Amino acid sequence: MVKGTHQAKQDERNKSVKIFVNGEFLPRKEAKISVFDSGYLVGDGVWEAFRVHKGCLIFIDQHLDRLWQSAKVVGIAIPFSKEELMDQIRQTLAINEMKDHIHVRVMLTRGIKATPSQDPRLTISGPNLVIIAEHKQAADESKNQGISLFTSTIRRGSPDYLDPRLNCHSKLHEVQALIQAIEAGADEALMLDIHGFVSTCNATNFFMVKNGEVWTSTGQYCMNGITRGNIIRVCEKHGITCHQKNFSLFDVYGADEAFVTGTFGGLTPVIKIDGKPIGKQEAGPLTKQLRKGYESLIEKEIQS
Repeated sequence: MVKGTHQAKQDERNKSVKIFVNGEFLPRKEAKISVFDSGYLVGDGVWEAFRVHKGCLIFIDQHLDRLWQSAKVVGIAIPFSKEELMDQIRQTLAINEMKDHIHVRVMLTRGIKATPSQDPRLTISGPNLVIIAEHKQAADESKNQGISLFTSTIRRGSPDYLDPRLNCHSKLHEVQALIQAIEAGADEALMLDIHGFVSTCNATNFFMVKNGEVWTSTGQYCMNGITRGNIIRVCEKHGITCHQKNFSLFDVYGADEAFVTGTFGGLTPVIKIDGKPIGKQEAGPLTKQLRKGYESLIEKEIQS
């Protein structure tokens, strides 16, 4: 079984879900995109993922704002409004009879190419839109027992060649980092920035706790995660000092607690980094407090 922040409970209902592909709802095994799609050929596309709880699209405005920003950055003209996309998402949920503990991934590529090429001028269709909704709950194992990290030699890049804040289909460097971590016997990868400071993980944002204070990176070299931002908000609300600053592995190895954040897993404790135990190798008191605060934020979102 795969262990990590994307470890999910098995759910047989996902075998029969219908996938939204450019206005059609197709059975999972029949949901296909052309091999000439820009996303398949050169990773030319953007995406978002969010959760649905009790029928509520959690933090959807923040996710859609990031999707539109990412599309604008790479020059993909979105041919529909946010409201129209939300309607398509709700149709996807309705046809699959989904209301709670749902994970939704929205993928938008530049479109079909006339021939394999990077050149966007060879695109002969409008953007391709795919919406995948699945019954998905984080497995208790990672949430309760925590995960281990390994520091990859793959660095998070500078914004002058591929801005780390861009939620695009080009994730190969993060995959490489994760492969290194797996080969080292860890669950996921910790990644440094170009200056050697701790930046993020391959698929989540990293936080550490020292002397009652929460530390996370400056955000310059990592995906500015929606959950990351909400945890910072929870810290502010509860009077917990949260530093967004540069720090190194020297600081990390001496952390009292550590955790990672992501849309799917929420807060997941980190119990070991590069073979070194962190704290008492379980979710620490501040991690638990912040998890409760984040869950309260979700409940407030549902009720609003």
